[in-house]
Amino acid sequence: MTALDDSPAWAEARPTISVLMPFLRDDPTALLSLLDREAAPLAGSVEIVVLDDGTVDAALTGRLRAQIDGLALPVRLITLSTNEGRSKGRNRLAQAARGDFLLFLDSDMRPDDDRFLQTWATLARTDRPAVVFGGFSLLQAPTDVRFAVHRAMATRSECLDAAARSFAPEKYVYTSNLLVRRDVFDQEAFDPAFTGWGWEDVEWAMRVSRRHPIRHIDNPATHMGLDTVQALAGKYEQSAANFARVIARHPDIVSAYPSFRAAKALKRVPGLSPIRRAIRKAATAAVLPTPARAFALRLYRASLYADVV
Repeated sequence: MTALDDSPAWAEARPTISVLMPFLRDDPTALLSLLDREAAPLAGSVEIVVLDDGTVDAALTGRLRAQIDGLALPVRLITLSTNEGRSKGRNRLAQAARGDFLLFLDSDMRPDDDRFLQTWATLARTDRPAVVFGGFSLLQAPTDVRFAVHRAMATRSECLDAAARSFAPEKYVYTSNLLVRRDVFDQEAFDPAFTGWGWEDVEWAMRVSRRHPIRHIDNPATHMGLDTVQALAGKYEQSAANFARVIARHPDIVSAYPSFRAAKALKRVPGLSPIRRAIRKAATAAVLPTPARAFALRLYRASLYADVV
């Protein structure tokens, strides 16, 4: 079952950009409030489409409905009774959007600048780019010790400026803060064969990069959803099948990635299964220094991928 709820500003808006915000068991109300602060200068040029991908939380749905009734931005809430998954959900959001540009923005992001949407709107209007990733940071993210390993890993390999990301444009594309021109997405949607966690956005970028330039700018938002080591390890375990799909479709691109080269090297190691368990144990060992645990977790991911390379 699908339910639709629109804000008072929805019907009359003629947006240029549609902000597409999926969530599952998260609460997007804080992000919606922050974005709504930019409503006046945007003057209806930006709408938001929120997808509850099967949370089934009546209290949260009620809070969201009450909130969007009071927002100045045009907002549509789509509530699904069953989960569709990351790729299907984002494709559904794109179908519901009315703008010429789609801004994929995860619900656990927080803009790092009070002109976040205005920067995107100006870029869309003046340059009409095909694909642009704005970057993400950890400026506002929690600093709890239990998230120290994830923070260290993200800082090293993901929270990069536009100049660094531009050396491998398709590699540093995440649906956390991604602007796509509608005609580009109409040509290349997310592949629903990707299930679970990981790689669906990078694989999409690999496909798109063969036909369109991928640009990077510095208009970051903070990723608030840091994970514990145990949670990250679980996501990596889900992602191996998706990584295999990427290898099969884009061997020329992925073969240059350090994760692929590490997995190929580990594939030659005899008796990898018990070694893998030891690596995972090291990553979760709070007595070890954070850099050592982060290295162990990256090695654990590579050992999982060794089974599919």
